Amino acid sequence: MEISTKVFGELSGQVIQEYTLTNRQGISLSAMNYGAAVTAIQVPDKEGLLQNIVLGYDSLDEYLSYRPFYGATVGRVAGRIDKGKFTLAGKIYQLETNEKGNHLHGGGNSLDTKIWTVKTNSTENEAQLIFSYKSLNNENGYPGDLMIQITYTLTESNDWKINYHATTDESTLFNPTNHVYFNLSGDPTKTINQHTLALTSKYFGELREDSIPTGNLLPVDRTPFDFTTADTIDKGFESTHPQNELVSGYDHPFVLEHISGKPEATLSDITSGRRVQMFTDRDSVVIYATNALNGKHTEEGKVMEHYAGITLETQQLPDAINQEAFGNIILHPDEVFHSETTYRFDTML
Repeated sequence: MEISTKVFGELSGQVIQEYTLTNRQGISLSAMNYGAAVTAIQVPDKEGLLQNIVLGYDSLDEYLSYRPFYGATVGRVAGRIDKGKFTLAGKIYQLETNEKGNHLHGGGNSLDTKIWTVKTNSTENEAQLIFSYKSLNNENGYPGDLMIQITYTLTESNDWKINYHATTDESTLFNPTNHVYFNLSGDPTKTINQHTLALTSKYFGELREDSIPTGNLLPVDRTPFDFTTADTIDKGFESTHPQNELVSGYDHPFVLEHISGKPEATLSDITSGRRVQMFTDRDSVVIYATNALNGKHTEEGKVMEHYAGITLETQQLPDAINQEAFGNIILHPDEVFHSETTYRFDTML
């Protein structure tokens, strides 16, 4: 396995490096130490043409100017927390509110804006980027010094594995995700409308007008949220379902069933033949595919269209700290947080 580096920019007097892992099939994953963000994933189509299948920028300045969360590590807590408030061990905490009076993706100065320490490791069959960051007590309002390690592994079997590891010296919240946007066409000027999605999910989370979960888990059956059988994503863009209209597409958590040997999600593009299978130990995946990508941002000098990408953000259900039935995102000092998500790349026969 090959590991290469190049200078991607400079921030606050520190050099931002982009690291690229490449396997013998020519598949590569690039990521930088700013935000532990994935900047590119090159995979072949059915004809063998290698193209980048994720949204990203060529310059650090663009990431700083737009903050689109492209490929970034998001947290301490991914998604939204109602009014930025939660109670832990009888104490009320007030986090920074940075979207519509709520707390989003860890706050304005969160993990996606940090410069991470990086170590590399390579063997015959895999290569790794090991990112480390210490989030200090009261960062964006969160209690506890949190030691975070995130490992990206690219394997010769064309898997990208994300392993999360964290410890804390005080009870706190931790529910991270990676915010990579896929566009399997390899061309960000094309939409993902005709990409097909399959999910092992029978329920999705209902949202309020400000995108905070109501606490209700609704059945997907006979709705545009039903991907139990693979279907095109654009059915939600054209839908008059109130939950689709609320966000102009999808920005919803789906409750996952874990079936041995079966991916929790499969994203495919019949034109290019590319496919991504997702395996995770998390309870949900947030599917984000809306018209928020409105052509104002560019990649490689090209204007991106509405619906230029789709995320598969694995995590516990959003606002879980305020929703009793949404799972546990509390990390205590005597615990170690572990989680793994794998994206497997191949082409359809």
